[in-house]
Amino acid sequence: MSETPTPAEGAARLNTGVAHNARVWNYWIGGKDNYEVDHQVGDHVAGMFPVIRDIARADREFLGRAVRFLAAERGVRQFLDIGTGLPTADNTHEIAQRVAPESRIVYVDNDPIVLIHARTLLTGSADGATDYIDADVHDPDTILARASRTLDLSRPVAVMMLGILNFVLDTGTARDIVRRIMAAVPSGSFLVLTHPTFEPDLGGEGQIAAMKFWNENATPPITARGRTDIASFFDGLEFLEPGLVSCSQWRPENPWPVVVPQFGAVAVKP
Repeated sequence: MSETPTPAEGAARLNTGVAHNARVWNYWIGGKDNYEVDHQVGDHVAGMFPVIRDIARADREFLGRAVRFLAAERGVRQFLDIGTGLPTADNTHEIAQRVAPESRIVYVDNDPIVLIHARTLLTGSADGATDYIDADVHDPDTILARASRTLDLSRPVAVMMLGILNFVLDTGTARDIVRRIMAAVPSGSFLVLTHPTFEPDLGGEGQIAAMKFWNENATPPITARGRTDIASFFDGLEFLEPGLVSCSQWRPENPWPVVVPQFGAVAVKP
């Protein structure tokens, strides 16, 4: 059973007077589901940290490559996409079901405008299943309980956590969320994760000032992390090649990808 709210319920929680990450991110990748306040904050952040638009595009392209690889090369047929954001072209279910129409996908988000558009996500293939649940990443038990209505958690699942743990400000809490979710899925499951970084070798120093401006002018608050902390989210898992790298450099289709300060990796639960 879907946990998708009605448009009226989503609209009741929507605040168009404050920039919100889902809408600003949508603006950066050329989407239409955003407001003037999102443009203003998004343009200001991009002025401070111009590579942010490249990060947004690279993160989205990483999602496509990772889902195609897992569906086509590893036979994954179940995806739990936590913090899905606004629907755009080539959402997780579209990519997976293009490879295997029987794929089952559950999306998780709690952003009001995403809720309004959630039904757009629920148009998967007739052979598979696509569902959407309104839940917060800070509540993994609720996510797992509701996801189990659509996914068989006794069979491998690809857990997608792209650009979501950066909104869990305490690293210990973020690590515990991942641990609890991955403990609930069996051997052969995967963690697919991206996360912004301030590491200078990826050009991340500019994230610090840009995120400070964001936290003072938009919602929800965000943090970047270093390589060691991000790697710790994969404790107990085995990285697939090429390991933890700039998300643009994870199995790139372009031979000369731009390096962005956003780590990305895919790891398997042994």
